[in-house]
Amino acid sequence: MATFTAVHVVLSLVGIATGLVVLFGFLTQRWSTLWNTAFLVTTALTSATGFGFPFEHLLPSHIIGALSLAILALAAFARYARHLAGGWKRTYVVSAVVALYFNVFVLVVQAFLKVPSLHALAPTQTEPPFAIAQIAVLLIFTAAGVAAFVQSKQLSSATAS
Repeated sequence: MATFTAVHVVLSLVGIATGLVVLFGFLTQRWSTLWNTAFLVTTALTSATGFGFPFEHLLPSHIIGALSLAILALAAFARYARHLAGGWKRTYVVSAVVALYFNVFVLVVQAFLKVPSLHALAPTQTEPPFAIAQIAVLLIFTAAGVAAFVQSKQLSSATAS
């Protein structure tokens, strides 16, 4: 189980790192097929391996994992089946940003569970420091997602003219 956990954590961190590169590419209109593919694969594997841990009942992490896999399926469809044509580029951008947000959301949860100084601030994850951290992450990803959406719309409009 220790090896499985390590693989899951590495996949998650690589997914977040590649996702941040992809997000930067969205914002600067410098898309990279390699980074996008690495992000989609590692993020999907992160969500899928999350179901490999023993559990007795449905947990919030399972719901986030299932939502992430659905969003990633939409992103993959937009990218590979629809080739980002028309509105599918914006669909891809939004779904990729949401999938990255889910990964970072879980990272914050895990940080408050595993990092002693953060755990001391919010031992039950109902305390203000945890809520503030999650709200900050949500606001950052909302702003970045809107900016990426606008950039992708501008790029699509420039391409169409």
